[in-house]
Amino acid sequence: MWLAAAAGLVLAASAALAADDASLQAPRYGAWGFDLAGRDLAVKPGDDFAAYASGKALAAMTIPPDKARWGAFGILADLSQRRVHAILEDAAASAPAVPTGEEGKIGAFYRAYMDEPRVESLGVAPLTKALAPIHAARSRAALARLMGREEAGFGEPLFNAGVEPDSGDPTRYTVSLSQSGLGLPDRDYYLLPVFAQKKAAYQAYVAKLLTLAGWPDAKARAADIVAFETQIAEASWTRADRRDPKATYNPMTREDLARLAPGFDWTGFLSSAGLGGEDRLVVREKTALPKLAALYAGTPLATLKAWAAFHVADQAAPFLPKAFVEAHFDFHGKTLTGTPQMPERWKQAADEVGGLYTGMGDAVGKIYVARYFPPSSKAQMEALVENLRQAFAARIKASDWMSEATKSAALEKLARYKIMIGYTEEWRDYSHLTIRADDLFGDALRARSANWDFEIHHLGKPVDRNQWGMTPQTVNAYNNGRLVEVVFPAAILQPPFFDPKADPAVNYGGIGAVIGHEMTHGFDDQGRQFDAMGKLRDWWTPGDDAKFQARAKAYGTEYAAYDTGLGLHINPRLTMGENIADLGGLNLAIDAYHASLNGQAAPILDGYSGDQRLFLGWAQVWESKERADAIRQQIASDPHSPDHYRAITPERNIDLWYQAFDVQPGETLYLAPADRVRIW
Repeated sequence: MWLAAAAGLVLAASAALAADDASLQAPRYGAWGFDLAGRDLAVKPGDDFAAYASGKALAAMTIPPDKARWGAFGILADLSQRRVHAILEDAAASAPAVPTGEEGKIGAFYRAYMDEPRVESLGVAPLTKALAPIHAARSRAALARLMGREEAGFGEPLFNAGVEPDSGDPTRYTVSLSQSGLGLPDRDYYLLPVFAQKKAAYQAYVAKLLTLAGWPDAKARAADIVAFETQIAEASWTRADRRDPKATYNPMTREDLARLAPGFDWTGFLSSAGLGGEDRLVVREKTALPKLAALYAGTPLATLKAWAAFHVADQAAPFLPKAFVEAHFDFHGKTLTGTPQMPERWKQAADEVGGLYTGMGDAVGKIYVARYFPPSSKAQMEALVENLRQAFAARIKASDWMSEATKSAALEKLARYKIMIGYTEEWRDYSHLTIRADDLFGDALRARSANWDFEIHHLGKPVDRNQWGMTPQTVNAYNNGRLVEVVFPAAILQPPFFDPKADPAVNYGGIGAVIGHEMTHGFDDQGRQFDAMGKLRDWWTPGDDAKFQARAKAYGTEYAAYDTGLGLHINPRLTMGENIADLGGLNLAIDAYHASLNGQAAPILDGYSGDQRLFLGWAQVWESKERADAIRQQIASDPHSPDHYRAITPERNIDLWYQAFDVQPGETLYLAPADRVRIW
C-alpha cells in the first residue's frame, strides 16, 4: 500500500506536466461533439450516409505516411502512442542500467530500444545465438522441441499453444492447440491469384532476411519455405470456418492427440512450452492438425530448419540492426499494407514496451490511468453501461421472433454480464523480469518469456475473472464469451467515442453503440452458443435457432453485395459476428438514449434532432481512410468489415433512420421495410 501511495505522488506531479502539453490532449469535435464542418451536404443521407456525415472531412483527410489507415480510431491510437511515449521518456530519464522497480524497467527497456548505436554495434550476434539451436538440430523431434520454446520467444511454430478457459467448463483453464506456421496474413495470400504478387514479394523477403541472418543457400531455401507454407495453407482451415465454436472444440488427451496427428513430437513440443504436465487438450482445427503433422514428417529437415530460422529472424528483426529493421518494414509495411514510410523508432518502442504480450503493458498502463483517465469518466461510463443493459433487456422481452424459453435464458445471460471499464484491478507483476538498458534483443526475449510464464501459471487454478486481455492504453474493446464479460479500456473512452462535454445523443451514437456492440457479441452467431455461465451448449429452441440463422444470412447478403472495387468482396461468414454486433449496438444505443430522456423532448442543435445527432455520432466514429492494400488485407484476414460499410449498413435496417433523414425509395441505401433485417 505504501508503494502505491508513493507512486501516486510521483504520477500526480508528472500528470501536471503532461496537462500542459496540447499534443497529449484528447481531440474535440465541434461545439456539441460532432464536426459540422466535415459534412458534405451535397450528398443525400440516403445515398451515402458516411459521405453526408463526413464527406468534406474525408476529402481533406490525409493518411500519415507511416500509417496504413487513418480516422477516428487512428487519431486516438496515435494520441495513446504519444502519451505512452511521454511516460517512457519520463521513466527513461532516471532509469538505472539494470533497474529493479517497474518504472525503472520500462524506462530501461525504452532506452535499450532507442540506443541504435548499441544495437548496430552488436550486429547480427544476438540473432546468430538464437539460431544456433536450430542449426544444431539433427532431427524433426529436436526441431519440434525448439518450436515449443517459441511460445515464449521469437518464431512461428507449426502449431500454436494457448491457455484459456475451457468452453466445456469455463471455471477451469485448458491448453488449446491450433494451426499456425504461415508468414503471410492469411491462407488466401498463398492460394488466390489476386495475391500472387504479394506471395512473390514474400519469397524475395524470405531470401533477403535469411541472407542477412547468414543462413546458407538463402535463395533456394526461400523457395522451399514458400512452397512448404503453401502446403500449410492448403491444409489449413479458413478463418470463417475457424469461427465455429463447436467445430473448434475438440477435447482430447495427449494420447488421443498422438493418434490423431502422428508424425510430430507432441511430447517434446508441449514439454518445452512448459505444458508437459497437461494431459487434457482442446484441438481447434481437428482435420487440419493431422495434415500438418504429416506434412511436417514428410518435409526435408533442411527446409524445416530454414523455415524455423526465417520466422525467428522475422519476429526478431525490429530488435536487430538497421538492415533487418528496414527489410522487415519494406515487406510488412510497404508491400502488405501500402504504407510508404517507416514509423519513427520511438513509436515502435512505445508499441513494444507498452504491449501486453510483448513488453510491460500493465506497468505502462498504471501510469497511463493515473495521468489520463479521471474517475469521473469511469463513473459516467458505468451509468451508460447500465442504461444499455436495460435497453437490451427490453429488446429481448419485446422480441417477436424468440420463444419465452429462449428469452428467459438470454435475460439470465445479460444479467450476468460483468462490465469492466478503464483498467484492470489486478496488475501484472514484473518483479521477476530482468531488463537491461544495453540489451534490447534480450529484453524483448525475456519480456515475451515472462508474459508466457504469466499465461501458463494459470493452469490448475480457478479461472481468474479479473484478468484483462488488453491494456488501458489500447484503443479497442472486447467481449469474452467464456467469462461473460465486456471490457472497455481507458484509451477508447475519449472523443469521438465518449466526451463528457458532448451532447448525450452523440455519446450514445459513439460509445453507447460500442457498448451495445460488445454486449451484442454475446448474442451474435458465435456468442449466442455460450450460456449464462460461459459454457458452450445449445440453449436455444430449434425454432429460434432457425429464425436467427435466416435473419443473420439475410444480413450477411447485404455486406456481400458491396463492391469494394479491389477484386474482393466482404465475406459475410467471416464478418458475421461483427456485423451483427454493429446492428445490435446501434439499436441498443437508440433505445438507451430515448430512455435517458425520461419522456422529455430532445433539444434541437444546429437544426438537428436528437435522433439525427445519434446517427451522425455513429457515422463519425467510422470516419476513416485506408490504403488499398490495407483493405485487401483486412478483407482477407479480419472479421471486421471495412469502416465505410460499418458506417452505412446497420442504419439501413433501422426504421428510425429513414424517419430521421427522410430516406426515400430510389436512394442508394434504401431498403424496403420488409427487407430490413431485425435481429437484436
